[in-house]
Amino acid sequence: QVQLAESGGGLVQAGGSLRLSCAASGRIFGSYAMGWFRQAPGKEREFVATISGSGGTTNYADSVKGRFTISRDGPKNTVYLQMNSLKPEDTAVYSCAARRHSATNVSPSGYDYWGQGTQVTVSS
Repeated sequence: QVQLAESGGGLVQAGGSLRLSCAASGRIFGSYAMGWFRQAPGKEREFVATISGSGGTTNYADSVKGRFTISRDGPKNTVYLQMNSLKPEDTAVYSCAARRHSATNVSPSGYDYWGQGTQVTVSS
């Protein structure tokens, strides 16, 4: 069983930055691909970024490409999402997820474990 806990959300002005963290339990962390997803009120959950088990492959949604960076720290069992140049449309609950496979995946259905999420609010 893998448990995930996000942190780092908050309120920021447009153009600002935040770094989200996702702490994972279990020594198998290094073999799992990880992803970040977000859900705004009244909208479906959408893909944000994913990173392979080795950390060598990343994928991003077009809406965040060039502004967000996903990374992982194996010894700390932690995945990060650095978010720069934030926009009001980035406002959502951000959740991290883990899948029992080392390859990346952009679909929420491809993930096996989920955190509870952290709120990110970007004011204009």
